Amino acid sequence: MLLVGAGAGLVALVLVLFWFDPSQYGFYPTCLFHKTTGLLCPACGSLRALHQLLHGHLAAAFHFNPVLVLSLPLCAWFMGVYTVRKFRDQPMNLAVPAKWIWLLAAIVLAFSIWRNLPGSPFAMLPG
Repeated sequence: MLLVGAGAGLVALVLVLFWFDPSQYGFYPTCLFHKTTGLLCPACGSLRALHQLLHGHLAAAFHFNPVLVLSLPLCAWFMGVYTVRKFRDQPMNLAVPAKWIWLLAAIVLAFSIWRNLPGSPFAMLPG
């Protein structure tokens, strides 16, 4: 029952994000890191990117947050493996080697620094 409720909540959030562009509506949460420092965090632009993806605009979504767009296939794979194992009553062991976690952390850190450099194509979020 909890899974059904979570799924319904997720569908409702996706529909809100589909219908209401985060660039035009102010009821979405703001990034406290950006508000405090003026710098873009690794997640800045994610809602705008997801809105663009829901409308099929891959290039626009990539412009708002390329790390998010590139990570979605990996997230979908993990969710698929989790779902298949859940329905087959198999153990939920989705252990990820430490080297992959460190690599991901390094990529996110490098992206965070790069997007805040003057002249970077991702230095400013339009709209």
